Amino acid sequence: MGTRQRHIAHLHLHGSPSGELYAQLVELMSGITPHVQAVPPDAVQLDLTSALRYFDLSPYDMVQTAMMRLKALHDVDSSAGLAGNRMLAAMAADASAPGETTWVPGADAADWLRPRPVTALPGVGRATAETLRRHGLHTIGQVNEIAPATLQRLLGAAPARLLAERARGRDPRPVTPSAPAEHLLADLVLERDCLDPAHHHRAVLGLADEIGRRLRGEGQVARRFTLTVRYADRSSTTRTRTLPEPTGHSPVVAAAALGVLASLGLQRARVRAYTLRADDLLPAGRASLQLSLDPGDARARAAEAAADRARRRFGPQAVRPAALAT
Repeated sequence: MGTRQRHIAHLHLHGSPSGELYAQLVELMSGITPHVQAVPPDAVQLDLTSALRYFDLSPYDMVQTAMMRLKALHDVDSSAGLAGNRMLAAMAADASAPGETTWVPGADAADWLRPRPVTALPGVGRATAETLRRHGLHTIGQVNEIAPATLQRLLGAAPARLLAERARGRDPRPVTPSAPAEHLLADLVLERDCLDPAHHHRAVLGLADEIGRRLRGEGQVARRFTLTVRYADRSSTTRTRTLPEPTGHSPVVAAAALGVLASLGLQRARVRAYTLRADDLLPAGRASLQLSLDPGDARARAAEAAADRARRRFGPQAVRPAALAT
């Protein structure tokens, strides 16, 4: 008996939904299929395989039903990708304009992937892309044509095997039902596009300072921080950094966020919005803290505590980092 073909939909939610709204959207999608996986901060994946028989719809019509529910019930615009696995569905969604769906049937996956840049594959960062570029490998089709032994010499055994699997459109991961993780979110939407790297730095520093203050105010610490940058053409880039230990210390949060920003290599990108998300939250009292022999660290934390007391008494703008002073 043959294996039933999977149909996975990846829905990209436009408009930066808040944490509360995002949870409602995930719950809404569970009315279509119980196999819903949250992909915060602005996407959700659905395994439609069993839902198709229940609703008696084609995979494409099932996706349109999901998108119409998002728009009709919550006024949320979306774009979608539909494919036989999670990776292809996410790539197809990235290739879809707002309101549109890109369907990549299994038989067409190889042809659809062949001309696409190798950087479109998940996990291919700047260093890997540069290594491949130096050896004339610019597209996914070119990666598929190279001998496995050659690819292993370029990247190493494990990365080469993973890249080869992805270049062939293979992704065995199941859609795992999950609720959105508890998190804190800070965002900044600009009135006009910004090309100034100094402004990018100030904006992300401000978001990091806000997240740090909120973490301490709620008696929490976070270990994972995700920065999403949205551009003038409505596309976006998301990168995550996981720290060795959870923190609510603003300089550590800022260093993580600014490190992610630097890794994006924005240069003269036309940016419209920034979002910083803190995940893996824990009560501060339950988190372990690595002892430091640097007296400057203790002084910095004492100064931060004093600044928090001043903000509680005189308002959130009473004390700010010097780089954010106007």
